This record gives sequence, structure tokens and C-alpha cells, in this order.
Amino acid sequence: MYIIAGLGNPDKQYEGTRHNVGFEVIDAIAGQYNISVDTRKHRAFIGKGIIGGQKVILAKPMTYMNLSGESIFSLVDYYKVDIEQELIIIYDDVSLGVGQLRIRAKGSAGGHNGIKSIIAHLGSQVFPRIKVGVGEKPPRYDLADYVLGHFTKAEHELMEEGYSQAVHAVEMITSGEIQAAMNEYNRKKKEE
Repeated sequence: MYIIAGLGNPDKQYEGTRHNVGFEVIDAIAGQYNISVDTRKHRAFIGKGIIGGQKVILAKPMTYMNLSGESIFSLVDYYKVDIEQELIIIYDDVSLGVGQLRIRAKGSAGGHNGIKSIIAHLGSQVFPRIKVGVGEKPPRYDLADYVLGHFTKAEHELMEEGYSQAVHAVEMITSGEIQAAMNEYNRKKKEE
């Protein structure tokens, strides 16, 4: 079984912001696979379903970004998944172009507070993650203001494409093809 968690902030005011792309990807997966993510457990909204013959739990932690690890730890502990293989975290990345993906099997938090919290609670940096690019912060912008800001119309179209690529990447990872997913999505930036 896989736990697929998208990071974001609860509350209406954060809907559609750069920091909430993890939630957007979970919504895209839920839509594609007809999974209702509406059960409140483990300080998250979760939904159970099947992707490519694999049981999955989709999760949207409701702890706010900086405390994401509390919810993720609770899920991992309860469902006894192997974090190195069966946990996928999806989140925003300001070092990638809008809608671009980067997939990693492990790594540091890279300054992302949600990932810092997860690493601290799990006691490990070794878990698969899908980073979804939200574009670089413009000069003289406050990072918090930038990630809590909304996309332009043009950026929104690029993000929609990124979300559907993220759904495909999840399908590949849950099929045991994380290396193939990395090969497909991590090289795209170099080609352009």
C-alpha cells in the first residue's frame, strides 16, 4: 500500500496558492481515479483507492505546512508503510520553473518547511518525493508572500500540465518505476 500525500495549507485563503500545489495534485489524482478525499483522520483529509492495482491512501494534511510531519508520521505509523518505498510526498518548489517536475527517492528539505517537519518526525530523509515547480521568487519579494500568492492565468495553464504530469509520475512510482519516472521528468529541464 502507498501513502500519497500532497502538502498545503487548509483554509479558503490558501486555495490556489503556490504553496498548495501538493493539494492540487492530490485533487487531480482523486479526480482521475474517482477517490473521495473526505475522511478526516490522522490530522488530514484522506481517501482510499486503487491506482494500477495498488492500494493507495491519498492524504492532504490539515496541520498547516510547517507541521506537515505530525500528520505524515501519524499516517505512516498507523498504516505501517515502508517510507523508503511506499510513501510519496508532493510539494511546491521555488527552484523549478512553473509546472516542471523533479522526482527524488531521497534528499534534504532544501529549505522547504513542510519537508523539514516530515524529516524531523520520520527521522529520515529517505522517502520518494515529487516536487512541482512554482517558479522562482522575483527579486525583492518576500518568500512567504510569494509562495502564498496566486498564479497568473498563463502560469495556471502551465501548472495544469504539471499536475497531469505529476499524476502520471505517481502512476509510475506506484508501479515500482521511480527510476523511469526520474528519467522521464528530471531531464526535461535540460532539454529546453
